[in-house]
Amino acid sequence: MNTSSPNILVLYYSRHGATRKLAELIGQGIDSVPGIEARLRTVPAVSAVSEATESAIPSSGAPYVELEDLEECAGLALGSPTRFGNMASAMKYFLDGTSAQWLSGSLSGKPAVVFTSTGSLHGGQESTLLTMMIPLLHHGMMVMGLPYTHPELMTTATGGSPYGPTHWSGLDGDKPISEDEKRLAVAMGKRLAEAALKLGAR
Repeated sequence: MNTSSPNILVLYYSRHGATRKLAELIGQGIDSVPGIEARLRTVPAVSAVSEATESAIPSSGAPYVELEDLEECAGLALGSPTRFGNMASAMKYFLDGTSAQWLSGSLSGKPAVVFTSTGSLHGGQESTLLTMMIPLLHHGMMVMGLPYTHPELMTTATGGSPYGPTHWSGLDGDKPISEDEKRLAVAMGKRLAEAALKLGAR
């Protein structure tokens, strides 16, 4: 599955589409950097019903991630909606299955960023971003945020954090991504891609 250009894996879980939109904007930022490209992937939902299974192909959005996507990537953008100040169980379930990649060190030394969306303005965005960083640090990744050289961090009245891009989707999930949120997400993707190239992405 190798491509001619190195890729950044944009891995997300999205229940109602808000986190997916952030992922696509981060992908735009990555693709704006010559010599590297975004690879968008998602994870299947986790069901409390033991007989329930997901289709092998998602009904919309990116394909499901494979462990090889992690091994092949030059960097990682990890995104999930907030669940009580933490990542969604679907993303945690996938990460719990990456012991082989941890043992082999396949992610060690690669740059990574995190992003999230919430239904409420103070719904745990920053705690979700911080807890999403923990498994990436265990994998030896170089976790980055957004510097305050991006003025949108000071002007945003919705999402946006120095720990990573965020979006306030509203309780009904109907709030569009603001201009500040868009610019920060694209900037994060660009920063991640540039870092991967500086670190010798291949």
